[in-house]
Amino acid sequence: MEENNLNALRHSAEHVLTQAMERLWPGQIVKAMGPSIETGFYFDFDTTNGLKISEDDFPKIEKEMRKIVESNLPFEKMIVTPERAREMFADNPYKLEWIDKAEKEKEEISVYWTGDPGKGGSFVDVCAGPHIAKTIEIKAFKLLSIAGAYWHGDEKNKMLTRIYGTAFETQEELEKQVSLLEEAKKRDHRKLGKEQDLFSFSDLIGSGLPLYSPKGAFIRRTLNNYVEEMQIKEGYTQVWTPQIAKAELFKTSGHYDKYKDSMFRVVSNFSDEEMFLKPMNCPQHTQIYASQSRSYRDLPLRLTDFAMLYRDEKPGELSGLGRARAFSQDDCHIFCREDQVDAEIDMALQMTKKIMNTFGFKYKYRLSTRDPQHPEKFLGDPKMWDKVEKWAEIIMERNEIEYFQGPGEAAFYAPKMDLIATDALGRDWQLSTVQIDYVMPERFNLVYTDQDGTQKRPVMLHRAIIGSAERMMMVLIEHFGGAFPVWLSPIQVEILPISEKTIDYAESVYKKLLEKGIRVELNRDADSLGKKIRNAEASKVPYMLIIGEKEVEANHVSVRQRGQKDLGTMSTDDFAKKILTEVENRSL
Repeated sequence: MEENNLNALRHSAEHVLTQAMERLWPGQIVKAMGPSIETGFYFDFDTTNGLKISEDDFPKIEKEMRKIVESNLPFEKMIVTPERAREMFADNPYKLEWIDKAEKEKEEISVYWTGDPGKGGSFVDVCAGPHIAKTIEIKAFKLLSIAGAYWHGDEKNKMLTRIYGTAFETQEELEKQVSLLEEAKKRDHRKLGKEQDLFSFSDLIGSGLPLYSPKGAFIRRTLNNYVEEMQIKEGYTQVWTPQIAKAELFKTSGHYDKYKDSMFRVVSNFSDEEMFLKPMNCPQHTQIYASQSRSYRDLPLRLTDFAMLYRDEKPGELSGLGRARAFSQDDCHIFCREDQVDAEIDMALQMTKKIMNTFGFKYKYRLSTRDPQHPEKFLGDPKMWDKVEKWAEIIMERNEIEYFQGPGEAAFYAPKMDLIATDALGRDWQLSTVQIDYVMPERFNLVYTDQDGTQKRPVMLHRAIIGSAERMMMVLIEHFGGAFPVWLSPIQVEILPISEKTIDYAESVYKKLLEKGIRVELNRDADSLGKKIRNAEASKVPYMLIIGEKEVEANHVSVRQRGQKDLGTMSTDDFAKKILTEVENRSL
């Protein structure tokens, strides 16, 4: 089914859910809002009179939804004035807020009826659509889960009841999706992160501020080191910048006006300066460029930075490592001449391709452009935007990159070439980005002396490969289901001696592997071999070395690979070579 039709189907199923809720609990719920989403749909309800909805109510709700579906009710759109809309939803503060916003932004206000407009048993909601023609087209649906959600994701607002569901054109598609969602639960990075002791959160420190345990810190560091290793080979140089800056920096860049609500203010005990924790590195990198005179011979200047960044995300929108308030990026800002742009971006795209292939990701690009309906959200000359958006298309076509358009997804200062990676469950994640920026050099008055002695403006390229290390960790934990490849695994090998008699030999194997730089643990517990193997499998260690009396006598180890694969016996040296080769090749 085409994406637009699936969106309409799910949006319609969400209306059927809301209608069923109103039938089951008349006068006890106030409908807030709910969209179709990538995995289905959801709707937020404000319950009254102590009403508590739980997943135990799902069979009853689904039964009522089926009645509505089988009634073959039409979906009918009506355009209404703001005054008429307020009359229709006079007792609903959530709808009134939506209507006020639409009127302020001079947007068309529409409502959708399910059933004959205004007649008994019909249902109406403020909605921009789209919808299918009739309820009977909803062939397969299922309610999935329930959660609390603050209105607008702001904990200062009321907690609402959010019901998630999904819908498809066929039962087969629905069952496949439900199976994927069950697998996604098993792979949830918050669950695996706790089980594998990778990261945690503390109420005393604050929500959205992750703490990395040794194993998680290792993975995070290894990811960044991989990127840095590649960057050094290509002539990139790493810098380090403060994590706070004066408001004037962000006023000059434009972030103060466009982004201030997402920035943390910093208060000084000794001055009245307005300061912020930095939400991105680019403004500070302009000041490194501006710290001395630059010649055309100095360009390109490639500055990379792994410094921490901070954004004041709404509490209701935080989601483990996927959306945190403290994170880092493998940021790079390239200051170059206009005639150097193509070569620099081609190199960045090739670096990105290599790293994505290392993780086994399929991917495509989104060309994130201006929102034509809201030009006021973007800085710079519209002609410059036309030029750069067309330039980005030419670059991607020259590199034979599959891409799609993303109107409205641009940064306020430049269009973006955003890489969308597909994980093992078929889910899409935005990771890398490349941007051609003329706005920042203009606003910061950056110049270089050209060959003819005149002052020219450099182009500023923004580039990230894995993007946020935190977000990348989330994606990789769920992509691999916690079973990381050998090079990325905090523990690569676990040695399992069968009895006390083999401990001494196990110790010698342990020391030899450590000396070769292999990350290894020795299980000295008195548990049975079966239990040791089960525990090692549960912790997703790539390799187990089983050592019994036969192995001691032969001066070998029995090798067991994760997933119950018996690789037979080999010498410790041969096994070490195998591991080190996998690490060197970054094998999956």
